[in-house]
Amino acid sequence: MRWWDIDPVLELEKDLFPEDAWSRGMFWSELAHSRGPAATRRYVVAESEGRIVGYAGLAASGELADVQTIAVARDQQGSGLGGGLLTDLLRAATAFECREVMLECRVDNVRAQKLYERFGFAPIGFRRGYYQPGNVDALVMRLTDPSASVQGTEING
Repeated sequence: MRWWDIDPVLELEKDLFPEDAWSRGMFWSELAHSRGPAATRRYVVAESEGRIVGYAGLAASGELADVQTIAVARDQQGSGLGGGLLTDLLRAATAFECREVMLECRVDNVRAQKLYERFGFAPIGFRRGYYQPGNVDALVMRLTDPSASVQGTEING
């Protein structure tokens, strides 16, 4: 993901996550940590026919990585794009030499939970009222060996 991707990503973000969409500033802040030798972030976009149809981001700190976001346009859901984006993030976690990857997922997002389980993520707890303003709980999931779960196709950064 580059700075010029932020506006189309924000459109997709607002469509998919209307209650708790990230702001422009949040994306700028994450991208500021995604380049150069001291990078601790990996953000990617997926394009189809000239439009951004998905994006994903990962933050790394020491041996731990955290999936910050994965989003797939409604007309692309079920196409395997989410798995491709997750694969790219797990490759990045491996490159960052992370031994574990964590994420939060809305408890009502069963489709996402099944995707994460296919890649080896396991539920480890809940964060009550994590998603605001809807006060929706988050399921916390962990993957203990990202390098063993990498499969599928690459996505452009």
